[in-house]
Amino acid sequence: MGQQTGQQLVINAQYIKDLSFENPRAPQSLMQQAAPPSVEINIDVKAQSVGPENYEVVLTLNASAKAQNDVLFLVELTYGAIVTVRNVAQDLMPQVVLVETPRLMFPFARNIIAETTRDGGFPPLMINPVDFAELLRRNQAAGPMPSADTV
Repeated sequence: MGQQTGQQLVINAQYIKDLSFENPRAPQSLMQQAAPPSVEINIDVKAQSVGPENYEVVLTLNASAKAQNDVLFLVELTYGAIVTVRNVAQDLMPQVVLVETPRLMFPFARNIIAETTRDGGFPPLMINPVDFAELLRRNQAAGPMPSADTV
């Protein structure tokens, strides 16, 4: 955020809202696989106003790994942050709240996913960096822009 205009983005808190890991075929799923599993990852970002200049930003990551047609694991993380945004023009708010904030949150959420899959008996799932600006563009193209209460 630019110091010259007094724009400010402050992350007040980051937290796990929900975390789920399923290993439905254990212990068979932990045995040596003939081929690497196919992994599917879905990412979403939402935000809502929680007070003047304050927003809750929620980053949702869902991942599943399959070998042939068998599910090896499912991991779901809902990761939140409370942020304060000051001196940002309303038309720039989606960029700050839905792109810049999740970009700062992502390394922490990625680590939680990696540690959870490792603790579940699998190699750590290292999610590639995400282009949150592109995610915002796709979401804007898919439907109407969020209201001021939801950014």
